[in-house]
Amino acid sequence: MPKRICLINGHPDPSPERFCHALTDAYQTGAQEAGHIVDRFDVGAIEFGFLSSPQDFETPPPAAFEPVRTAMAEADHLVLIYPLWLGEIPAKTKAFFEHAASGEFFLATSANGAGWPAQRMKGKSARLILTMGMPGFAYRLLFGAHSVKALVAGLLKISGFKPVRHTVFGGVQVSEKARARMLERTQALGQAAR
Repeated sequence: MPKRICLINGHPDPSPERFCHALTDAYQTGAQEAGHIVDRFDVGAIEFGFLSSPQDFETPPPAAFEPVRTAMAEADHLVLIYPLWLGEIPAKTKAFFEHAASGEFFLATSANGAGWPAQRMKGKSARLILTMGMPGFAYRLLFGAHSVKALVAGLLKISGFKPVRHTVFGGVQVSEKARARMLERTQALGQAAR
């Protein structure tokens, strides 16, 4: 059964030579070959500023986010591919999700009064694909994979995404052979819409 996928290249640099760009291409190719519908967005290619007040978060985002939010609303599956920068998601990529989620798009707090916020992304699954220079096992064992945990708990699961899976690609500069394996694995994830 074909799925609708919202695919986000979370690298803030729009240059096509970035490895996240190649991974996003691989996922998109695999998904489309398998008959899935893909709506792709490249964070680095979208111009927007940062939110700076609670009022900014309460209002709808700039017009550039209308197609992003439409794709997210219609998607069965959300995929975010991003690099680890200073132990976290890049600032522009985080700001992208702040804009996308603003105006209670992901989580409605006003609808339920004092109760639990309404999860607006229920029925959708998600995958994070994270790249880094350090070995992936070091990120998981020594650093506790805190960037992944923060995104999963603080954005995706609380908004209703389930299941949320992740793939960590460490040592992305080690060798072309290792990168080729990562691209193959990502293309297979796309084919499976996972």
